[in-house]
Amino acid sequence: MTAQTATTPKPAMLPDAQTVTEVRHWTDRLFSFRVTRPQSLRFRSGEFVMIGLLGDNGKPLLRAYSIASPSWDEELEFYSIKVPDGPLTSRLQHIQPGDQIILRPKPVGTLVHDALLPGKRIWFFATGTGFAPFASLLRDPETYERYDQVIVTHTCRELAELEYGRQLVAALKDDPLIGELVGDKLHYYPTTTREDSPRMGRITTLLQDGTVFRDLGIDGIKPETDRAMVCGSLAFNKDIKALMEGFGLREGANSDPAEYVVEKAFVD
Repeated sequence: MTAQTATTPKPAMLPDAQTVTEVRHWTDRLFSFRVTRPQSLRFRSGEFVMIGLLGDNGKPLLRAYSIASPSWDEELEFYSIKVPDGPLTSRLQHIQPGDQIILRPKPVGTLVHDALLPGKRIWFFATGTGFAPFASLLRDPETYERYDQVIVTHTCRELAELEYGRQLVAALKDDPLIGELVGDKLHYYPTTTREDSPRMGRITTLLQDGTVFRDLGIDGIKPETDRAMVCGSLAFNKDIKALMEGFGLREGANSDPAEYVVEKAFVD
């Protein structure tokens, strides 16, 4: 008989586990991270998935997160707020490269091109980490193939909270894949609400008083030409929705495309 040697069991892999490859902390409230991508995962830029960690009781703590990377990227990127007492983010903010997270590979969402009718100009309205789905769409060639103008507005309290979006937008024109497509189509319109900056105020106010249109040299938002996507806090989504309806735009969905869409699955 052959003697059997005792072996130490390997730690169990998390269900639907993916490995963290990069973590970057932008402020004491914001961080981004990248993870490996399941080979079978297919998604449309702008969609979200459920990600998370195991809780103390051994059950998954999951939350909806927009995929910030475009559909062609070999990894998945996410952009997150840090909530000190949050069940998930209080833990997630401490992840390091090599750690594992849970990722349920069933992408869904309304912030996709398929939910909008053809138009000439697309508006991306975001507050805080609501920029994440637009980080995906801004790096997707289809965005620039569909529209003559791409306008992304991002409203945060302080300048540092705009940095993730600012750096991403600044790099687009030199991007080897889409740089030529971007050209002069993209317009970045950041604002702050607390810290002094070159452009201050809530985007809702700046839309209402026409400041945005004067700054960009645009004659308003019209249902014949303009399309919009909205992602931010619940109050922000509601306010922008009312403005879009006032401009004559109708809310669309995957099953019924129209002139604007709002992501209702989560708020920042």
